[in-house]
Amino acid sequence: MARVLDTPTPSTPPPPARSLRQTPWVRWGAPLLLVAALAVLPLVGTESFNDTLARIGVFAVAVLGLNVVMGYTGQVSLGQIFFLGLGAYVTAYGVQQGWNVVLVFVLACLLPAVAGLLVALAAARLGGLAIAMVTIALPIVGVPLAKRLSEFTGGSQGLSARFTDAPEGSGLYDDQFQLYLVLGIGGVVFLLTACLVRGKYGRAFAIVKDNENVASSMGISPYRYKVLAFTIASLIGGVSGFLYMVVVQYTSPETMSFGHSIELLVAMVIGGAGSIAGSLLGGVFYVVVPDLTNAVDPSLTSLLQGALLLLVLFLLPGGLVSLPRALARRLRRSPAGRGSAAPPTPPSSTPGSATAAERPQTERQGHA
Repeated sequence: MARVLDTPTPSTPPPPARSLRQTPWVRWGAPLLLVAALAVLPLVGTESFNDTLARIGVFAVAVLGLNVVMGYTGQVSLGQIFFLGLGAYVTAYGVQQGWNVVLVFVLACLLPAVAGLLVALAAARLGGLAIAMVTIALPIVGVPLAKRLSEFTGGSQGLSARFTDAPEGSGLYDDQFQLYLVLGIGGVVFLLTACLVRGKYGRAFAIVKDNENVASSMGISPYRYKVLAFTIASLIGGVSGFLYMVVVQYTSPETMSFGHSIELLVAMVIGGAGSIAGSLLGGVFYVVVPDLTNAVDPSLTSLLQGALLLLVLFLLPGGLVSLPRALARRLRRSPAGRGSAAPPTPPSSTPGSATAAERPQTERQGHA
């Protein structure tokens, strides 16, 4: 009578473990911890540190607006600095005229948005190099126009406006109060933009960027969403112009020079196109790297920035924001990152039966 052995049944694999980011306490605790850290940071930082951090916030918002139109929608825009300068001029003029600060903020957002809408209505159908030429004209025309409209802009001398002194009784210094304004307004702009690009409008932007013909076949108007993206980018540029006056408190025609527009574009590429975090890194690059290169040698600032741009483009085409993914991919490919291969499992055999390696020899003996 053959003896039947109990073969072990394979155990059910354990359910996949949830990633750390999916746990509720991380999803809710990490943002709260970040907000708490930002609330305390201005109180413990020095005046120079707070000023640097505030300027980073200003230009991070400007890079974010450029990311909306270029990174997420794929349009070429080389005039984002024009909308920052326009928002700064509106803010300075309104403050000098004694207008309410809330009204000044609204106008600093709406007037650049209207200007961007008018430009987009005319240029969004062009696409390619044509729209690039139109946006290049914005800062080129804006600088001499600001010099000629001296009644509103102060001409070549520019305008200054001091309106962000810390309120009496708040116990804050001016630099602390200004940094809180930048963190508060900039944080809201980043949050709203993140919700925008992750919703249905963001999906429509991505489809238009990938293939306009596919977008049209799906009922998505490329022209409409290009105009929408350009208008939103212009509005965000106006917000950055208001924040620029909060921190710098002075603007001139040189604020909207074409060179600054190129620097914004470089900051977006190095930080990471089509990324919210990349906009923050772009703001850091825009403010910190020129200070570091000037400390090395002021005459080599442009050369060092160009070399850094080429280095990032060759090593990290996705920008600095893609560095963690690149490192993780490198670790997975390295021998140390791979787990040791499990030894091959020998084939199971029951008494009285030959293994696969023994069968040919047994059969040969039987034939012999």
